[in-house]
Amino acid sequence: MKSSRSFLAALAVTASLSACTSAPTEPKAKVGPPASAAATQAASAAAPSAVATQAASAAAPAGPTVTLALSPEKSKVGFVGAKVTASHEGHFAQFTGSIDLVGDKPESSKVRLEVDMGSLVIDPPKLAGHLKSPDFFDIAQFPKSSFESTAVTVTPGGENGATHSITGNLTMRGVTKSITFPAKITVSPAGVSATADFVINRKDFGVVYAGMADDLIKDDVVLKLALEAPRG
Repeated sequence: MKSSRSFLAALAVTASLSACTSAPTEPKAKVGPPASAAATQAASAAAPSAVATQAASAAAPAGPTVTLALSPEKSKVGFVGAKVTASHEGHFAQFTGSIDLVGDKPESSKVRLEVDMGSLVIDPPKLAGHLKSPDFFDIAQFPKSSFESTAVTVTPGGENGATHSITGNLTMRGVTKSITFPAKITVSPAGVSATADFVINRKDFGVVYAGMADDLIKDDVVLKLALEAPRG
């Protein structure tokens, strides 16, 4: 009986670890070398179907530009990281940003975001301190991370309700890469809202600390954006 109980206990632990190490269900961002807006738009113009149609539409006058502010009071920039035994969800309490909304068309518009890495919030506090260290974000040397879009593409019927695909340059820990990810964007008289949950590989941005030998850290990190840019 004792042997049977030990076996069941071991089975339960194995199941628990398997759950912690399962792959994220969010889509993976496409990652490449940093690109200019002109280069990204040229690539979109060469693509077929809806993307080419959008590129032609973007070339026409889109209407007036309104710059809307992004702030922590209305928006959230978060992430989920995991190791073998657990996952941890955190966010950044301080960031600034803007959306240049052109003619109420997201595909003609641009988003910018700059994050204060030292404002990281996560439990337990000891983990927050470690994430700020040179093992991870190294905030003393790289206090800011930023994102600036280079293209926004309409994707009707996109994955998980996404309405658009956003491409832009993400700079983190001194490394800049172009990333492309799906997002749900809504434009209304009240302003612009955008949500996006997607996966990046932390090693693409120089975060290579492996963790403990018996509790390795996963390479994939989920970024979670919930942005609200009100008019006025």
